[in-house]
Amino acid sequence: MGTTTAERPGGYEHRGFDAFSALCPSRRLLDTIGDKWVSLAIVALGLRGPLRYSELASQIEGVSQKMLTQSLRKMERDGLLTRTVTPSVPVRTDYELTPLGQTLLPVIGHLKTWAEEHMPEVDAARTAYDSRV
Repeated sequence: MGTTTAERPGGYEHRGFDAFSALCPSRRLLDTIGDKWVSLAIVALGLRGPLRYSELASQIEGVSQKMLTQSLRKMERDGLLTRTVTPSVPVRTDYELTPLGQTLLPVIGHLKTWAEEHMPEVDAARTAYDSRV
């Protein structure tokens, strides 16, 4: 008899979803959340509130228009942000985290902070690795 999700070690499975399983739909969500542009957009929107597209693009240096647009569409599709279009001249489009998207802010915010704080150690490890290889 096979092992059920509830019987698997680790205790990380939830409500029948198991991201370790190749067929689990939560993997697609992890693909979105794990994208660097999505992660940075979540933090930017979480810290600054609703932003226009141009404000978000200037906040996240190096993101291309194509990548930011794709990232925002993925986030909207997954219910992580809302896109509000205000008819004006020119048309105004604002992006804001949904309550669901806001639940990611502590997790991704800590990950961003961790990366910034531990970059010297990572750089040292990379240098040591590169000198061995």
